[in-house]
Amino acid sequence: MKEEKKENPVKNETDKDKVNSSSREGQYTFKDGKVVMTDIDIKITKYKVIPVGSEGNEYGKNPVIAFWYDTTNKSDKDIISPSVAWTAAFPNGAILDNDKNKVNKLQPASHPDKSLLNDQLVTIKKGGTVSGAVAYELTDLTTPVKLTAYKGVGGVELGSQEFAVK
Repeated sequence: MKEEKKENPVKNETDKDKVNSSSREGQYTFKDGKVVMTDIDIKITKYKVIPVGSEGNEYGKNPVIAFWYDTTNKSDKDIISPSVAWTAAFPNGAILDNDKNKVNKLQPASHPDKSLLNDQLVTIKKGGTVSGAVAYELTDLTTPVKLTAYKGVGGVELGSQEFAVK
């Protein structure tokens, strides 16, 4: 019997699925599923756990957590792609804190959405918004997944948010 896919909208701070959210004051923040920077915004529009063999995880050996997001270019020039923007904002990827001895950084999984695959490396025009998606292999189905945003690779931490997987 196939497990049913779970789809979750990004929750506001008052919703019970959102365990922790924080942000630094100023023009760079990560709050309520949105990373705000000078040149770009990244808004997580939804996330879901995809079981092995289901659409979006047809070839995986583990369930995955997938995130869909919109990247908006707020600069006055054509800039980076959705995939590069995600990697710059979330350089550590997704963390599943289920090991008392080490940081459990989740491994990237295959792209979860065929309809968005061809746009992952396109250049976003000034004022434009392009959708993207990313997935990570889960190592358990009880511990929330944590995303921490940074002001670019090696930059200042902007905030963290946890996403329920059950």
